[in-house]
Amino acid sequence: MSEVADATEEALEIPQLYKYHVFACFTQRPPQHPRGSCGANGAQPLWERLAKKIEASGQRDICMTSSGCLSFCQAGPIMVVYPQGVWYVPRTPEDIDEIVESHLLNDKLVERLIVVPRI
Repeated sequence: MSEVADATEEALEIPQLYKYHVFACFTQRPPQHPRGSCGANGAQPLWERLAKKIEASGQRDICMTSSGCLSFCQAGPIMVVYPQGVWYVPRTPEDIDEIVESHLLNDKLVERLIVVPRI
């Protein structure tokens, strides 16, 4: 049994642990959908900028993942940064720049862009 466990452990690729893992909603619903969507609210160019900024930083311990709906559609575009679980609502390319520079690279929250989801 221990040989099987050893072989299984060797076969598994353990994912890299990240200092920050960003999930950004890419959901696209029709413009008149009652829930709205991040995509319909202009998320795509913001997330493209976010991905480029993270890549350009050279920080291998920061990751961005495209996600489906994060369930706060009316607030979108919306993203969440883990491990803290900080929710941001960036509206402009400059907001993205500030989140990357302040939070992701210098560990300082961007208070003006934080939202607290109500459950």
